[in-house]
Amino acid sequence: MPAELATIIDFIRYGASRFGAAGLTFGHSHDNALDEATQLVLHTLHLPPDLGPAYGQAKLTHDEKKAVLALFERRINERIPACYLTGEAWFAGLSFKTDPRALVPRSPIAELIEAGFEPWLGGREVHRALDMCTGSGCIGIATAHYHPHWQVDAVDVSPEALSLARENVERLHATNVRLVESDLFHNLKGEVYDLIVTNPPYVTHAETDALPPEYSHEPELGLRAGEDGLDLALEILRDAPAHLSEHGLLICEVGESERALVELLPEVPFAWVEFKVGQMGIFVVEREDLVAHHARIKALADARRA
Repeated sequence: MPAELATIIDFIRYGASRFGAAGLTFGHSHDNALDEATQLVLHTLHLPPDLGPAYGQAKLTHDEKKAVLALFERRINERIPACYLTGEAWFAGLSFKTDPRALVPRSPIAELIEAGFEPWLGGREVHRALDMCTGSGCIGIATAHYHPHWQVDAVDVSPEALSLARENVERLHATNVRLVESDLFHNLKGEVYDLIVTNPPYVTHAETDALPPEYSHEPELGLRAGEDGLDLALEILRDAPAHLSEHGLLICEVGESERALVELLPEVPFAWVEFKVGQMGIFVVEREDLVAHHARIKALADARRA
C-alpha cells in the first residue's frame, strides 16, 4: 500500500490517475475519471456524495485504505461500471439501486423531469403518464416522485429489469407507479396517457459490437436496436397515437440515431430538446402530428418486423 496516500483527497487523486493510465471508459452516470474515483471513495467510506470539501483532508484507516484500493482494482481489471460496483446511481436528484439487470440510469431526460417537462407540456393537465422501456424504473419513478398526483405506468419487456424497478419503487416509496411487463404497447390495450416518455434501445448493431468493455456488463437488450438504431423507436412512433389522449405528448430519446430518424421522416415536426450541455438526441412530438404522418411511420415500422 502506497505510504504517501493518507487522506480522502489523496485517494481520489490516486484513483483518477490510475483510471486514466488504465484507459478506462466513462459514461455510466459520470463522464470522467475524477468523478468516478470520488464516487468509489465516498461509497467505500459510507459518506454522502455531496460531502463538503472541508472533509477532503480527513485520513483513512488501514482497513478503509484496503477497501478503497480493492474497489479501484476491480474497476480497472474487470471494467465494471462504477455504479454497478457501488450498487447506486443518482438520477434526477434521487438515489436508485442499480445492477446488471438493467442499464445504469444516465438519461438527460432527468433534466426534463426536474423541470416539470416544461415548457413542452405548456401547462396542459396530466393525469396519467407512461414510461416505456423503464429498465431500472428511473424515469417513471422520478416522474412520479416530482408529480405525486400523476398515475405513472412503467413498462418493460424484461422481467429482470422489472424486478429491479420493483425494488426501486419500494426504495423510493413510489406508490403512484404501476409496473407492467410488456413488449412495448402489446399488453397495454385500451390504456391511454396524457404523456409518454421513453428511452428505448437505440444503439446500432455496429456501435453495439464496438462498445468498450464497460458496456458488456449491461444487458444488450437495453442497447441494440437494428442497423440504424431505430427499430424500437419507429414502433413506438407508430403505436403511440392509440395510447395518447387528444392533446397527448410523446418524448423520446434516440441519441446518435437522431440523424437517421430525421432522414427517414423529414416531414414529421420533431422538436429537438436543447439541454444545458446542448442537444442530446431527444425529441418531443404532439399526438396530432403522429396521426397526420401515421401512414408513413407505419410503413417504416412494419418493414422492420417483416
